[in-house]
Amino acid sequence: QVQLVESGGGLVQAGGSLRLSCAASGHTLSIYAMGWFRQAPGKEREIVASISRSGGVTNYADSVKGRFTISRDNAKNTVYLEMNSLKPEDTGEYYCAAGSWSYRLAAMDGVAYWGKGALVTVSS
Repeated sequence: QVQLVESGGGLVQAGGSLRLSCAASGHTLSIYAMGWFRQAPGKEREIVASISRSGGVTNYADSVKGRFTISRDNAKNTVYLEMNSLKPEDTGEYYCAAGSWSYRLAAMDGVAYWGKGALVTVSS
């Protein structure tokens, strides 16, 4: 019954920044841990970042650590992903997800709801 809608994707030059948003409806977002996954062309879907229900704990894939920041505003039922120093290898479809992984880095098996995705293209 949870609907997740991503926005903010687009084309950006390498080294640039982009901010993705994920707006939720259907239930209060605060009961779910949240995460961002991505899938590059020809590759498997992978975790990018995740955040606990209250927003107090965040985890990141090694490939984006130090460059990306996940955050949430439960009052707005929205999750964000700030992406800085973007690289061509960051290109892919980015998916917002809700689950119950709490303080651990999210994994595919823990996802209860998926957004439809937002395309991010980083040019060289």
